[in-house]
Amino acid sequence: MERKFSEKRILQQAKKVIDIEVGNIQNVRNHLGNEFVKAIRMLNSCKGKVIVTGIGKSGIIGRKISATFASTGTPSTFLHPGDAVHGDLGMVSADDVVVAISNSGETDEIIRIVPVLKKIGVPIISITSGPESSLGMQSTVVLSTGPIREADPFSLIPSSSTTTALVLGDAIAIVLLSIKGFQKEDYAFYHPGGNLGRRLMLRVKDVMQTGNKIPVVDYDSPMEKVISEINKKNLGFTLIVDQENRIAGIITDGDIRRLLARKKNIFDLKAYECMTPDPLSIGEEKLAVQALAIMEEKEITCLVIRDKNNRAKGIVHLHDVLGKRNFSQEV
Repeated sequence: MERKFSEKRILQQAKKVIDIEVGNIQNVRNHLGNEFVKAIRMLNSCKGKVIVTGIGKSGIIGRKISATFASTGTPSTFLHPGDAVHGDLGMVSADDVVVAISNSGETDEIIRIVPVLKKIGVPIISITSGPESSLGMQSTVVLSTGPIREADPFSLIPSSSTTTALVLGDAIAIVLLSIKGFQKEDYAFYHPGGNLGRRLMLRVKDVMQTGNKIPVVDYDSPMEKVISEINKKNLGFTLIVDQENRIAGIITDGDIRRLLARKKNIFDLKAYECMTPDPLSIGEEKLAVQALAIMEEKEITCLVIRDKNNRAKGIVHLHDVLGKRNFSQEV
């Protein structure tokens, strides 16, 4: 029979569920220790792939964890325990690492394949609330969540247990990518279908700005004109060119701030007195992801594309690469 809930009671019930799950996550955080460190070191030194297994709701979480590993530079695949006993265990080698998810640690389908996994010689990392369970006792490393209180009134429906497993999986994946030095350009490489990935796999020529969008002033221009050009083009810099229109240098917002900090009267100076000579450049056929890598390494926001005569063919700004330019700001 349907029960009538007031708006207040509906919201109270929802907040209670969230509070219970948050409490379980906090409990997992408090349980992190040496075993987590062992798991990270084991996964980081894995010469094969990370095989994640679980069944039911834990299997759904396992698929997500495996996908996160794979998309952040850790080769991984999901193995369904039911398929494993019908031949798919053939994908497992001693060079792999298995991550097994079972809240109770007594899931029949997983316990059934553990002896074979041990015979293969593959290390097992278990995510479970039962470190003394059948799975926990046979695991190389146990990531214990501690006692789990499910969020339903009967503490029966997988909710907190799957949430905590997911959070632990995310923690593992993100710590691993940090250790491996995984960068945005790597993420783009593994995600060519995503917005950022598609953009970063474009060529520089596809994202660079050309023509009158390039901020440029003459070599002997007064600094008043330099500042006016920087403001007009709204890119935070301007190129400086000689009488033959060849690139001589660059003046950025940062250069102007540093001059002011040195108490220079910049309006008494010419562009050539303030510029940084020979600005960094990149070829137009290079990938946008390569431009991003250079800008991040050198801690700059723009690169120049030169023609064979050292004239500015284009410029590429960090925001052009990332697709964040707000062209409505341009005057």
